[in-house]
Amino acid sequence: MKPTDLVLTGTHIRFLNRRFARTIGRGGLTVDKVEGDGATPRGTHKIVDMLYRADRMVRPSNWARAIGPHDLWSDDVSDPAYNHMVRAPHGFSHERLRRADPMYDLVFITDWNYPDATAGKGSAIFIHQWRGPGRPTAGCVAFRRDHLRWIAGRITRGSRLVIA
Repeated sequence: MKPTDLVLTGTHIRFLNRRFARTIGRGGLTVDKVEGDGATPRGTHKIVDMLYRADRMVRPSNWARAIGPHDLWSDDVSDPAYNHMVRAPHGFSHERLRRADPMYDLVFITDWNYPDATAGKGSAIFIHQWRGPGRPTAGCVAFRRDHLRWIAGRITRGSRLVIA
């Protein structure tokens, strides 16, 4: 493992020799991820993209892309664009990336089941802002806002999320 990897432990994540409190999916950890199980998949997942709300923060990194008002993420296993960013209007089930709450103000996208998605293996394992300490996600990994921002300024495309 490299210092630029986000390494999940029992109580926190290690990154650049620092420890950060984190939350994971309500379904715990799994080696057999399926859509809707709320679990966080074990494995080594590359960070492949960073999205942010330009109307709420300055660009956190030179490789971050702004989230627009029509940006969505498909979570419908019958959608040919399953587990990809799509734009509204979109006729399949999806999640809005530009949310009213701050949870997706800053998002790292991992390569979990992406870009070559297998329907039903789970969509979008993101790293994003938490709703509070100990409050689980739908399968993603989440941090306190200030910790997420600190990490965003130092993480690189290709850093990995390591979940043993």
